[in-house]
Amino acid sequence: MGPASVKTLRTIIDDLTVRHALDAERVRRALKLAEEIYRNREHWSGESMSDHVTGVLQRLLPFEPDEDAIIACVLQHVLLSGTYTLLELEEQFGAKVRHLVSGIHLLSHVTLSERRSTIEDLRLMLLTVSDDIRTVLITLCDRSYLLSRVKQLLPDVARHLSQDVLHLFAPVAARLGIYTLKHELEDRAFPILYPSDAERVAEQVETMHLKHGDFLDDARAHTQAYLTQHGVPCVVEARQKHHYSIFSKMSQKSLTHVQDIYDFYALRVVVHSIPECYQALGLLHTMARAVPHRFKDYISFPKPNGYQSLHTTLRQVPGAPEEVPLEVQVRTEEMQREASFGIAAHWSYKTHGSTRFAMEQAQLHRMIASQEALEHGDNVRLSDQIYVLTPRGDVIELPEGATPLDFAFRLHTDLGLSFRGARVNGSMVPINHQLENGDVIEILKHSSPRPSPEWLQLLRMSSARSKLKRYIFAQERPMLVARGRDLLNEQLRRFRLPPLDQDLSVLRRCDDRVLTVQQREDILAKIGQGAERAITLLTRADALRKILPPAFSPEVSLPPRLFPTEEARTVILSDGVPMPTRYAKCCKPEEEAAEEITGVISRTGMVVIHRQSCRMLRNSNPARRVQARWR
Repeated sequence: MGPASVKTLRTIIDDLTVRHALDAERVRRALKLAEEIYRNREHWSGESMSDHVTGVLQRLLPFEPDEDAIIACVLQHVLLSGTYTLLELEEQFGAKVRHLVSGIHLLSHVTLSERRSTIEDLRLMLLTVSDDIRTVLITLCDRSYLLSRVKQLLPDVARHLSQDVLHLFAPVAARLGIYTLKHELEDRAFPILYPSDAERVAEQVETMHLKHGDFLDDARAHTQAYLTQHGVPCVVEARQKHHYSIFSKMSQKSLTHVQDIYDFYALRVVVHSIPECYQALGLLHTMARAVPHRFKDYISFPKPNGYQSLHTTLRQVPGAPEEVPLEVQVRTEEMQREASFGIAAHWSYKTHGSTRFAMEQAQLHRMIASQEALEHGDNVRLSDQIYVLTPRGDVIELPEGATPLDFAFRLHTDLGLSFRGARVNGSMVPINHQLENGDVIEILKHSSPRPSPEWLQLLRMSSARSKLKRYIFAQERPMLVARGRDLLNEQLRRFRLPPLDQDLSVLRRCDDRVLTVQQREDILAKIGQGAERAITLLTRADALRKILPPAFSPEVSLPPRLFPTEEARTVILSDGVPMPTRYAKCCKPEEEAAEEITGVISRTGMVVIHRQSCRMLRNSNPARRVQARWR
């Protein structure tokens, strides 16, 4: 860290520990570690790592972060050094700090570039990748600070950053109700990503100013005086709609000019209590003319992110041009804070994040559930990916429900094949343990591969299953080739053909192409594995096809069908009645065609051909027997 940045960061930390009930020794220990790790290191944006951390922390302070959030913000980049692990972080600062840092590290990799998920799934991932809202808040502050230095970034980098901010991070800030960050992110990213649209909106806004003048302050003063005189003490603020909000509304509503937007100008009335909100609303409708169908009660029916306020639109507001509509929002001081800071509105140093923090987390979970239901209807579904970490902090993407075994194969095939066990977040877990977002996984391995075929049932990744199948097949290949050779030789003996030689010469040309010895063995391995039938190979190999009997067909050994097969043309039933037939497996009469045979009609109507000497034939119903003979 450079001297100036150390002083700045130290000044912030010292001020926090003096003015608030923080563990000074613990926070300063985090600062010392940051000094050691960040020394002479640069952030990817080009500034020193210490300056970047200082800027993000300053963005975070208005939200009154607790002690763990401050430490996590200071140490958010320690994993990038490659010399410090999350487990070491947990040993020094506890599980909560480790959880926050791992979550921040994960979210720093969420981008629209080369995405494999939809934008909606990525937005939900920003909310659900960690069950701690502080993770998302620090990430949003990080993007806010990066955009404040956007002129120092390369143009391509600035555009990618702005795209992520507008389409991912700003919408997430809105869902959390953190409108201060939302508007700041949008205002900085909009002109970079959409310069022509931003210029067009700015020109129309300037036209509105020239047409109507600067009247908002007069309208604000008249409204505050009117409400106060009628017994509702309040503070009235005036605002003009942000440029990106204008652009979004014009796009959604297919509007062509800013003057068509009803809430371009707005007043915000802040009172002390909910009854005063409704009292102020009545007075406002007396003071000016309400626009029909523009009233919304978000106090009785809050938005999914917890936003509460009364909205109405007025014309002929004193101090404003008569034809200009003004949206008026009426809310309490508590609602005003929530509208600015959203789900983080109630954090404070004094609570240490205990009861209040639990309430905020419950609110977050309810909000996410309601947003998912609104967006996905009955088919509620989050992104089917999870994000976990190696002990060094590398982010690994896995399918939902993945196990430590999937993780091992994802890192390297040899690591998966040599898998012995796994530690998740420092604790040993079973091989079928389902991983979750933010887990830190350490793989224990044997000195040599020892895979089990049972692993195929545990792996969620098809690529991992394929790797395991290939290895098992390679290990069992000699045995499968030998078994396939025996099965094929058995068929060759049936037709009094010579057995296979060492080079499998009769298989040299198969399926009208020349095969290598390796490919010939592959065919035998498939036969040994049961993936192919030996008898079908007799017609595929050119050398065998030439010396087989003209009437030969591999269908003779196929499972029975409900229509006459080759067997029906080989066996003649009494009176020549055409019925589907098959050979009995108990006595295999087809192997000795000279012996006398008898048929038994099965319950399915199939005639099963037995040798007359077969013991099973003696147990059959005589009424079901039919005479049969060889053709």
